[in-house]
Amino acid sequence: MQLTSFTDYGLRALIYLATLPEGELTSITVVTEKYGVSRNHMVKIVHRMSKIGLVEAVRGKNGGIRLGKSADRIVIGDVIRALEPLQLVNCEQQNCHITSACRIKGALARALDAFLDEMDRYTLHDMVSGNDDLQHLLIPTRPL
Repeated sequence: MQLTSFTDYGLRALIYLATLPEGELTSITVVTEKYGVSRNHMVKIVHRMSKIGLVEAVRGKNGGIRLGKSADRIVIGDVIRALEPLQLVNCEQQNCHITSACRIKGALARALDAFLDEMDRYTLHDMVSGNDDLQHLLIPTRPL
């Protein structure tokens, strides 16, 4: 299984936002430059995440984006469910003539459930807390 770039970049954006001091705003441009991804793609991702409360978008001259709730309340499995199209195979009758006898769809469904169950064990806080290497990679040292 491979996550779409939409989910991948969504997770990366959340990780970046979680490394900032609580409540600090940043811009989509900063996030896209940090990861070298398309700004247009990131705008769509941030828009979706703001609609579901993962990101707060503040409009205006001093606006920007930040986490929509604390990192310890953002479950990675929930982020994946919200961003990822989780249909691994298309088992509709018109697309596959073995649907009525196929056992692979059940096995794939169980595997997906196991993957999501594992990802439900982790929060965004777990991904960034005490991760000094991540902090150094994402947040440059600020001059005194």
